[in-house]
Amino acid sequence: MMGDIMKKVSFLRKIADSGLVAIVRTESKEEAIKVFDALIHGGIGTIELSLTTPDAIEAIKELTDRYSDSSNVVIGAGTVLDSETARISILNGAKYIVSPSFDKQTAKLCNLYQIPYLPGCMTVTEMQTALQYGVDIIKLFPGNMYKPEFIQAVKAPLPQVNIMPTGGVTLDNLEQWFKAGCVAVGVGGNLTAAVQTGNYENITDKARKYVERIKEVRLGLKK
Repeated sequence: MMGDIMKKVSFLRKIADSGLVAIVRTESKEEAIKVFDALIHGGIGTIELSLTTPDAIEAIKELTDRYSDSSNVVIGAGTVLDSETARISILNGAKYIVSPSFDKQTAKLCNLYQIPYLPGCMTVTEMQTALQYGVDIIKLFPGNMYKPEFIQAVKAPLPQVNIMPTGGVTLDNLEQWFKAGCVAVGVGGNLTAAVQTGNYENITDKARKYVERIKEVRLGLKK
């Protein structure tokens, strides 16, 4: 059990250290795998595959096997709506579970398997409930409905909460979110839009830009 706890801590630390979780949602499993390869080539290793992608579970298993020797790659399952789907994802290699909303049974299931659970929350009440069920990182979703100052407001009564805004995050507003106190950001379409034209080099290039920008922002915040 101690080993499982340390693995969970390790997965959480990698998300926090990277500062970014890339969200992949494509029209096919083949596209998803190509996007993963492009993102990883660009330096992003914390990636979630939305289960709205056809054959997503198979893709997670294939990608987990492919990158089993890479300590920097941590693959998660996204858009998980229930505990049954979470369990299937975990058994097929998902190292963390992401949901658009908080679900108590999914939280319990992830605690049982010592797997990080990142549920979407919009209110302080939802966040408080999630913390009570052992959630370590809360996804502020949809992030484009809020300003970065919202994180500062939440962390006044809940300073212990780790928030990851998802939706509406761009290279231009990264600094505002990190200044407000987020632990990481979730980025989807803004990072992977070029999949629609098959331009995977563009995805790799954007990945590098996000990695570099996060490093710059964090270095600036330390000064």
